[in-house]
Amino acid sequence: MGVPLRPLAARSVYREVAPPAALAGVLACGWHGQTGWARPLRVLPDGCADLVWDGDALTVVVTVGAPLRLWVPADASRVGVRLRCGAAAAVLGTSMPELPAGATRLSDLWGADARRAEEALAAADSEAQRGILETLVARRSATPDRRVLAAVRALGAATRTSDVAVGISERALRRHLVHAVGAGPKQLHRVRRFQRFLRLLEPLVAGRTSLARAAAELGYADQSHLGRECRRLSGSSPAALVRVAEKFQTPAPPVRHDRRHVPSHHRGTR
Repeated sequence: MGVPLRPLAARSVYREVAPPAALAGVLACGWHGQTGWARPLRVLPDGCADLVWDGDALTVVVTVGAPLRLWVPADASRVGVRLRCGAAAAVLGTSMPELPAGATRLSDLWGADARRAEEALAAADSEAQRGILETLVARRSATPDRRVLAAVRALGAATRTSDVAVGISERALRRHLVHAVGAGPKQLHRVRRFQRFLRLLEPLVAGRTSLARAAAELGYADQSHLGRECRRLSGSSPAALVRVAEKFQTPAPPVRHDRRHVPSHHRGTR
């Protein structure tokens, strides 16, 4: 689930923390969000899946091909962990195309394990809730396909899908990616490149780069190509995303590994 842009002036907060080292192979981060007022929330696609506790239900939220629009009430609190792009199918035990975009109740996939986790989450504070989610993931003992993870990394850096080579045929790569992520190489490349553009919002706001230069550096044919992709994947133009970032985005805190939530049987492992 992509990172929502968040306002500084109100009570809305979104913060991430790095996962325990023992889970870094399957988790991208843990996070906590608090909304300051009731409003629609747009979550941008990143090819990941999140386990999200909203106070009532534990769900898995998937965003891969289009922005996800959610209505959140005032003072809503959510705690989650983000499964790495390419790791979700191994952790969840299901092929990603079988999950609809948006939220699916985790108990529909994991049954009693998820229901017991919901009971524990309901009785815990937000800091302990993240630890419960991390422990839940650790108990799955999932091992993602290394070829898929290598392809995801390559697609995140490549300017063309033809630049990606992970030792399997193009047809096999597509089959593995669709199972693990819910998208083939071309669609995932679009999403990963769009995420790289989002990381340029801060230098764009600061005037250290331009949209034309960003488009060229990211391998778009031209600035118009960047614009079309932004509209497809976010519903906004690049300039509109820059304006939103300039008005609302808060600086990210330093990311540090938090080992307090590593299950005891995983401490010290790599």
